[in-house]
Amino acid sequence: MTATEISQLQTELAQKSPRVILKAALQRFDNIAISFSGAEDVVLIDMALAYRKDIQVFSLDTGRLHPETYRFIEKVRNHYHIDIELLTPDRDTLDEMVKRKGLFSFYEDGHHECCGIRKVEPLRRKLAHVDAWITGQRKDQSLDTRQEVPEVQLDTAFSTADHPLIKFNPLLNWSSAKVWAHIEAYQVPYNDLHQRGFISIGCEPCTRTVLPNQHERAGRWWWEESTKKECGLHADNIKPEVTIQSDF
Repeated sequence: MTATEISQLQTELAQKSPRVILKAALQRFDNIAISFSGAEDVVLIDMALAYRKDIQVFSLDTGRLHPETYRFIEKVRNHYHIDIELLTPDRDTLDEMVKRKGLFSFYEDGHHECCGIRKVEPLRRKLAHVDAWITGQRKDQSLDTRQEVPEVQLDTAFSTADHPLIKFNPLLNWSSAKVWAHIEAYQVPYNDLHQRGFISIGCEPCTRTVLPNQHERAGRWWWEESTKKECGLHADNIKPEVTIQSDF
């Protein structure tokens, strides 16, 4: 798609419902995939299957997920009778980092190097082979980094000169309450950790429960500032003045 076409599509899909955005995405792209990790993403799978039964679904297996999350992945696979591609880190790169810095260095020097190896690099490999992807990110997940995200965009973090990548965010304007209303109404599978006080769920060492009235992202990378609570999968959400320097 050209920049003009993307701009036109942004205007067309602005403030539209998730189903309208999903339908538009699936009509325009054959080689498109849904990124799956949490409750929002299963809502997208649930909706997308009404338009296409062969939708690609992938998930990042960092090697540090909760046991409940691995069971959740299998629950979704079996419930919808779909294939889920698990993306894993490059073994040599991961081994070198763990040997050099240990298993919990992110508590001292930030999570970005670890996320870069366990999440960003595997995602980059996958996205090099699709024309578009669909994410479950919402504006209300972060008041610091996601307020200016559009429903459809050129993914500047993972596009290259030879391979422009389009990103769709159908649930952008939904609240957490709307997500859970859909889950309850349509009996969508969810991670058992949600029943134990976890809201936003990532890797086990970097996720904890939140207290009543705390923001959902308070349980992610809780030792860092709120403006740094992106792992690099949506690096284009971060404004230049708060971008963390890294090798990825």
